Amino acid sequence: MTLVFVGLVLLIVGYNASKISYSAHRFRSLLLFAGATLVVLGLALSTVVQIDAGQVGVQTLFGKVQPRILISGLNVVNPLVNVTKFDTRTQNYTMSVQREEGQRAGDDAIQVLTADGLEVVIDLTVLYRVVPARTPHILSTIGPNYQDAIVRPVTRTRIRDNAVYYDAVALYSTRRDEFQNRIYNTINRDFQQRGLQLEQLLIRNIQLPAPVKRSIESKISAEQEAQKMQFVLQKERQEAERKRLEAQGIADYQKIISAELSDRLLRYETIKANQAIATSANSKVIIMGNSQNAPQVLLTDK
Repeated sequence: MTLVFVGLVLLIVGYNASKISYSAHRFRSLLLFAGATLVVLGLALSTVVQIDAGQVGVQTLFGKVQPRILISGLNVVNPLVNVTKFDTRTQNYTMSVQREEGQRAGDDAIQVLTADGLEVVIDLTVLYRVVPARTPHILSTIGPNYQDAIVRPVTRTRIRDNAVYYDAVALYSTRRDEFQNRIYNTINRDFQQRGLQLEQLLIRNIQLPAPVKRSIESKISAEQEAQKMQFVLQKERQEAERKRLEAQGIADYQKIISAELSDRLLRYETIKANQAIATSANSKVIIMGNSQNAPQVLLTDK
């Protein structure tokens, strides 16, 4: 519309050039041509609106929202309308205790009270998108700043409303998934009523009060020590069983040997041993004699 305004100014100057001055009258034709060109060009450009990929456009004419939605690409519109663009791709809104990690600087985590009266701090990321067909409704009832008007307050409120049904320790450990599903369902209902679609709710961290956290850590440490002791006891039992079986084997072996061993067998084994020593390169003298049970042998090395 700026080109149209400039063109109209040039047309007015051109039509009244003779009244302004003689020198201006000399450029009357040029002024009229330039003015007409700018008006036509401005009108042509103002009737075509480009919508980028992943966006839709909503038209407003004299403050009234039009039902027709402009899709991505070039769209022919009334040159008098105002077009507001909405991003329909997945967006995220993060509320974190870490500074400059979320949409707002500083500590923006959600502080909630649990069923046992403890204060828990929750870091959260909301993944959502705008429903294209509901963008005229969003513009007329909420406006383009739907993050601060809907996403942030609804999410924080619903999390606080649902956290009161859980103890702090259960919220941190055993019932965390249940809590996440519960707040997802409640937030999604609120979003859908306002033209938004909740895609995913990510609980990034649940920070317990320091005394509770130390208590949990002590409990976990005690459980690990108990498991370690059970392992040691099991190992000792296995070792005792091994020694028992080994002793039983030795006892059985000795029993078998005692039952089958005789004096003749002993003398025979002694003679074989002496014969092997006699033929050894390290033996020099062998003196053999008889005793009551077995020959006696004296060896002298070289």
